[in-house]
Amino acid sequence: MNHFTAIRSKLAAYDLDAMLLTCEANRFYASGFHSTGTDGVAIVTKDESYYFTDFRYIEAAHNLVQDAKIEMTERGRDYFTLLNEVIERHHLKTVGYEDEYMTVADFRNYESKLNCTLVPATKLVRELRSVKDAAEVEELTAAQRALEEIYNDVRPGATEKEVAARLTYLMLHYGAENMSFDPIVVSGPNGSMPHGVPSEKKIQEGEFVTMDFGCIYHGYCSDMTRTVAVGHVTEEMDKVYHTVLSAQLAGIAAAHAGVTGQEIDGAARKVITDAGYGQYFGHSFGHGVGVEIHETPNASPAYPAALPAGAVISAEPGIYIPGKFGVRIEDVIVLREDHCDIITKAPKKLLIL
Repeated sequence: MNHFTAIRSKLAAYDLDAMLLTCEANRFYASGFHSTGTDGVAIVTKDESYYFTDFRYIEAAHNLVQDAKIEMTERGRDYFTLLNEVIERHHLKTVGYEDEYMTVADFRNYESKLNCTLVPATKLVRELRSVKDAAEVEELTAAQRALEEIYNDVRPGATEKEVAARLTYLMLHYGAENMSFDPIVVSGPNGSMPHGVPSEKKIQEGEFVTMDFGCIYHGYCSDMTRTVAVGHVTEEMDKVYHTVLSAQLAGIAAAHAGVTGQEIDGAARKVITDAGYGQYFGHSFGHGVGVEIHETPNASPAYPAALPAGAVISAEPGIYIPGKFGVRIEDVIVLREDHCDIITKAPKKLLIL
């Protein structure tokens, strides 16, 4: 699976002769080649696509990259030499570059060594990546498979770090290539920190345990959060959990193509605010998920744009009460014309272990 043709089809709309891809995420999106390293450059012209890498990855690139000419850097023939040969061969004048990814130092280096004019064009690839095709949704769905085995490890006396380590093992054991982010496992009062770091704290009876985790599968990220209780819950814990669940379902019900990120977020936020917990929901309803764990589009108060069909976003409202506990429930959804599909299949009923 690659997207060279999709990128090529957008060049004219951006008045570009070619698109230069240096960041790992965009190179993977274009080529379908998910290397373990960061070395590599791709360039897409109106006539041909090219993928350059070094000796360490050249064999894998030949095996996995299709619809592109593949060349290896050598002593005296670095990336700039190879790129300038393409620039001369195709008479390239204006080449787009990833201004939102490239460092100032790297830009100055490319600008000084390439025989063309570099134009900021991250938007070209970002817009393409914001709409997932059927093959991408299939990979994202596979990456969302729940790991119910972890519930056997959530018990009094187990530490947050132990559960996080077990989550990492299980994801790798069942085929993940890596983690899409470090797992978050927080219990009791630590749960009030949305992005708390797993600690040596031991899980206790009567606590919530929030687990936020994701993996990379065939180059695509997953993202899932489940909050479970140990032993029993109080009346307040039960109320907060079901408020978060109702908010999530309201946001999901509002999510379809043409609706703004603000509107989706607002539908969920209203449920939490009406229940009296508005001050304890400080992040957005969701963010884009794909070859990166956070990408556009977003479902947030700061995103007034309409979301397109094929957009993939997280659905993750939460309530976090300092000194007490936190609850977050997260699925990943795919926006369709008049509804959305939930690709996270793990149950959301309050589970008391």
